[in-house]
Amino acid sequence: MTDLRFLEREIESWKLSPKRKMQILGEKYYNGEHDILHHHRMVIGPGGKLQPVHNLPNSRIVDNQYAKMVDQKVNYLLGKPLTFDTDDKAYALALADIFNQQFYRRFRLLGEDCLNGAIGWLMPYYDTEGQFRFRRFEPYEILPFWADSEHTLLDAAIRLYEVESYEGESKRIIEHVEAYTYRGIYYYLREHGTLVPEEPYYTPYAVIGGEPVNWTRIPLIPWKYNAKEIPLIRRVKSLQDGINLMESAFHNGMLEDPHNTIMVLVNYDGTDLGEFRHNLAVYGAVKVRDDGGGAKGDVKTLSVQVNAENYKAILELLKKALIENARGYDAKDDRLSGNPNQMNIQSMYSDIDLDANGMETEFQASFEQLLWFVNVHLANTGVGNFENSQVKIVFNRNVLINTTELIQQCRDSDGIISIRTLLAHHPFIDDVDAELSQIEEEKQQNLETYGEFPLQVNTEKQNNQKNDQKVNDNEEH
Repeated sequence: MTDLRFLEREIESWKLSPKRKMQILGEKYYNGEHDILHHHRMVIGPGGKLQPVHNLPNSRIVDNQYAKMVDQKVNYLLGKPLTFDTDDKAYALALADIFNQQFYRRFRLLGEDCLNGAIGWLMPYYDTEGQFRFRRFEPYEILPFWADSEHTLLDAAIRLYEVESYEGESKRIIEHVEAYTYRGIYYYLREHGTLVPEEPYYTPYAVIGGEPVNWTRIPLIPWKYNAKEIPLIRRVKSLQDGINLMESAFHNGMLEDPHNTIMVLVNYDGTDLGEFRHNLAVYGAVKVRDDGGGAKGDVKTLSVQVNAENYKAILELLKKALIENARGYDAKDDRLSGNPNQMNIQSMYSDIDLDANGMETEFQASFEQLLWFVNVHLANTGVGNFENSQVKIVFNRNVLINTTELIQQCRDSDGIISIRTLLAHHPFIDDVDAELSQIEEEKQQNLETYGEFPLQVNTEKQNNQKNDQKVNDNEEH
């Protein structure tokens, strides 16, 4: 088997794999494209088999609790900018220039990719102007070929994406394939399962000074939600579908009024049931007759009474189960009523905090790979060699806190721990170094202001000494 045929077989198998389908499903559910939108009301037909019916209410309500959990997790861990803690000031300035606001925006979207597709992808590259940038790929576009069983190092990777094109007036979907190797990027078109080389067929990862250059590693960095590469949608899809179905069923029951519910006809003056439904809907009345034998005509309805409390109880159970399985938190939790203390808040955040710990562990390993490319770029561009410089990446979590209680704890700890540690935990302080500089500046201003006046210091000991001197002078006199 040739390398090209190997890639064709791998792409064909991966494109229809359950793993990739689940990645696409996670993206669709996040965007509100749920299975309930394709739901049909079913009735028992001939032979006892279910068949769809189109003359009954068929509400398709989407209550997107899944998207709420994704946004909650992303904002909890990645809602605030990262902190790159290093003693090397030059390295800190270089990192601040690379990891700017555009990176944080892309990094937050990368967090959504991790939750929806289990694994996100970020690629460092040089643009046409030679600027060092980052590119994000959708999880379902990348087929990785791992070098180890733990899925930490890449041997190569394939990117499959679709582009709409026109041939005359007909729209056509063209599949493009990019193969990322140690030698550079190879380009193909996929036609009927066969890879055909595209123009240009090959490009290096960068061209610097007119010379083609390549990285010594594959410049694709995986960012995983968890080590098992399980997307969030797999944990909660059945619960999300249950919520949508229950709300839709409740709405259907409320819509089944006498115009479209089951009717019992006694001596109906007509021959066609469709005509009866039409007259009832248009005129709001039907004609009945007396058969002459004493049986008078009548119209009755058979309807199931909708118990709203039952639906409400089931929905609360489903939503609570979805939050627990998604490892999120309920912002309407009873523990937040009144004036909650910090222990109650931490208890409410326990599930999402544990899940964020695992996600942060995976992200720390990914940042280690990303910083390798950043350090190589800084060394090659003459900024500096920071290979041996240590940096700690701090994820500033967006946690609800009781500020009054936290400030009081800082006051009680004054004199016991350092002022830097107190400022780091104070809820009003964002930049500890800036706050320390401001404190020193205010101290210097106070010294300069009060230094212009003589200080009158009269201690008790000095007063006693003066009084003793007066007594001695009187005795001598």
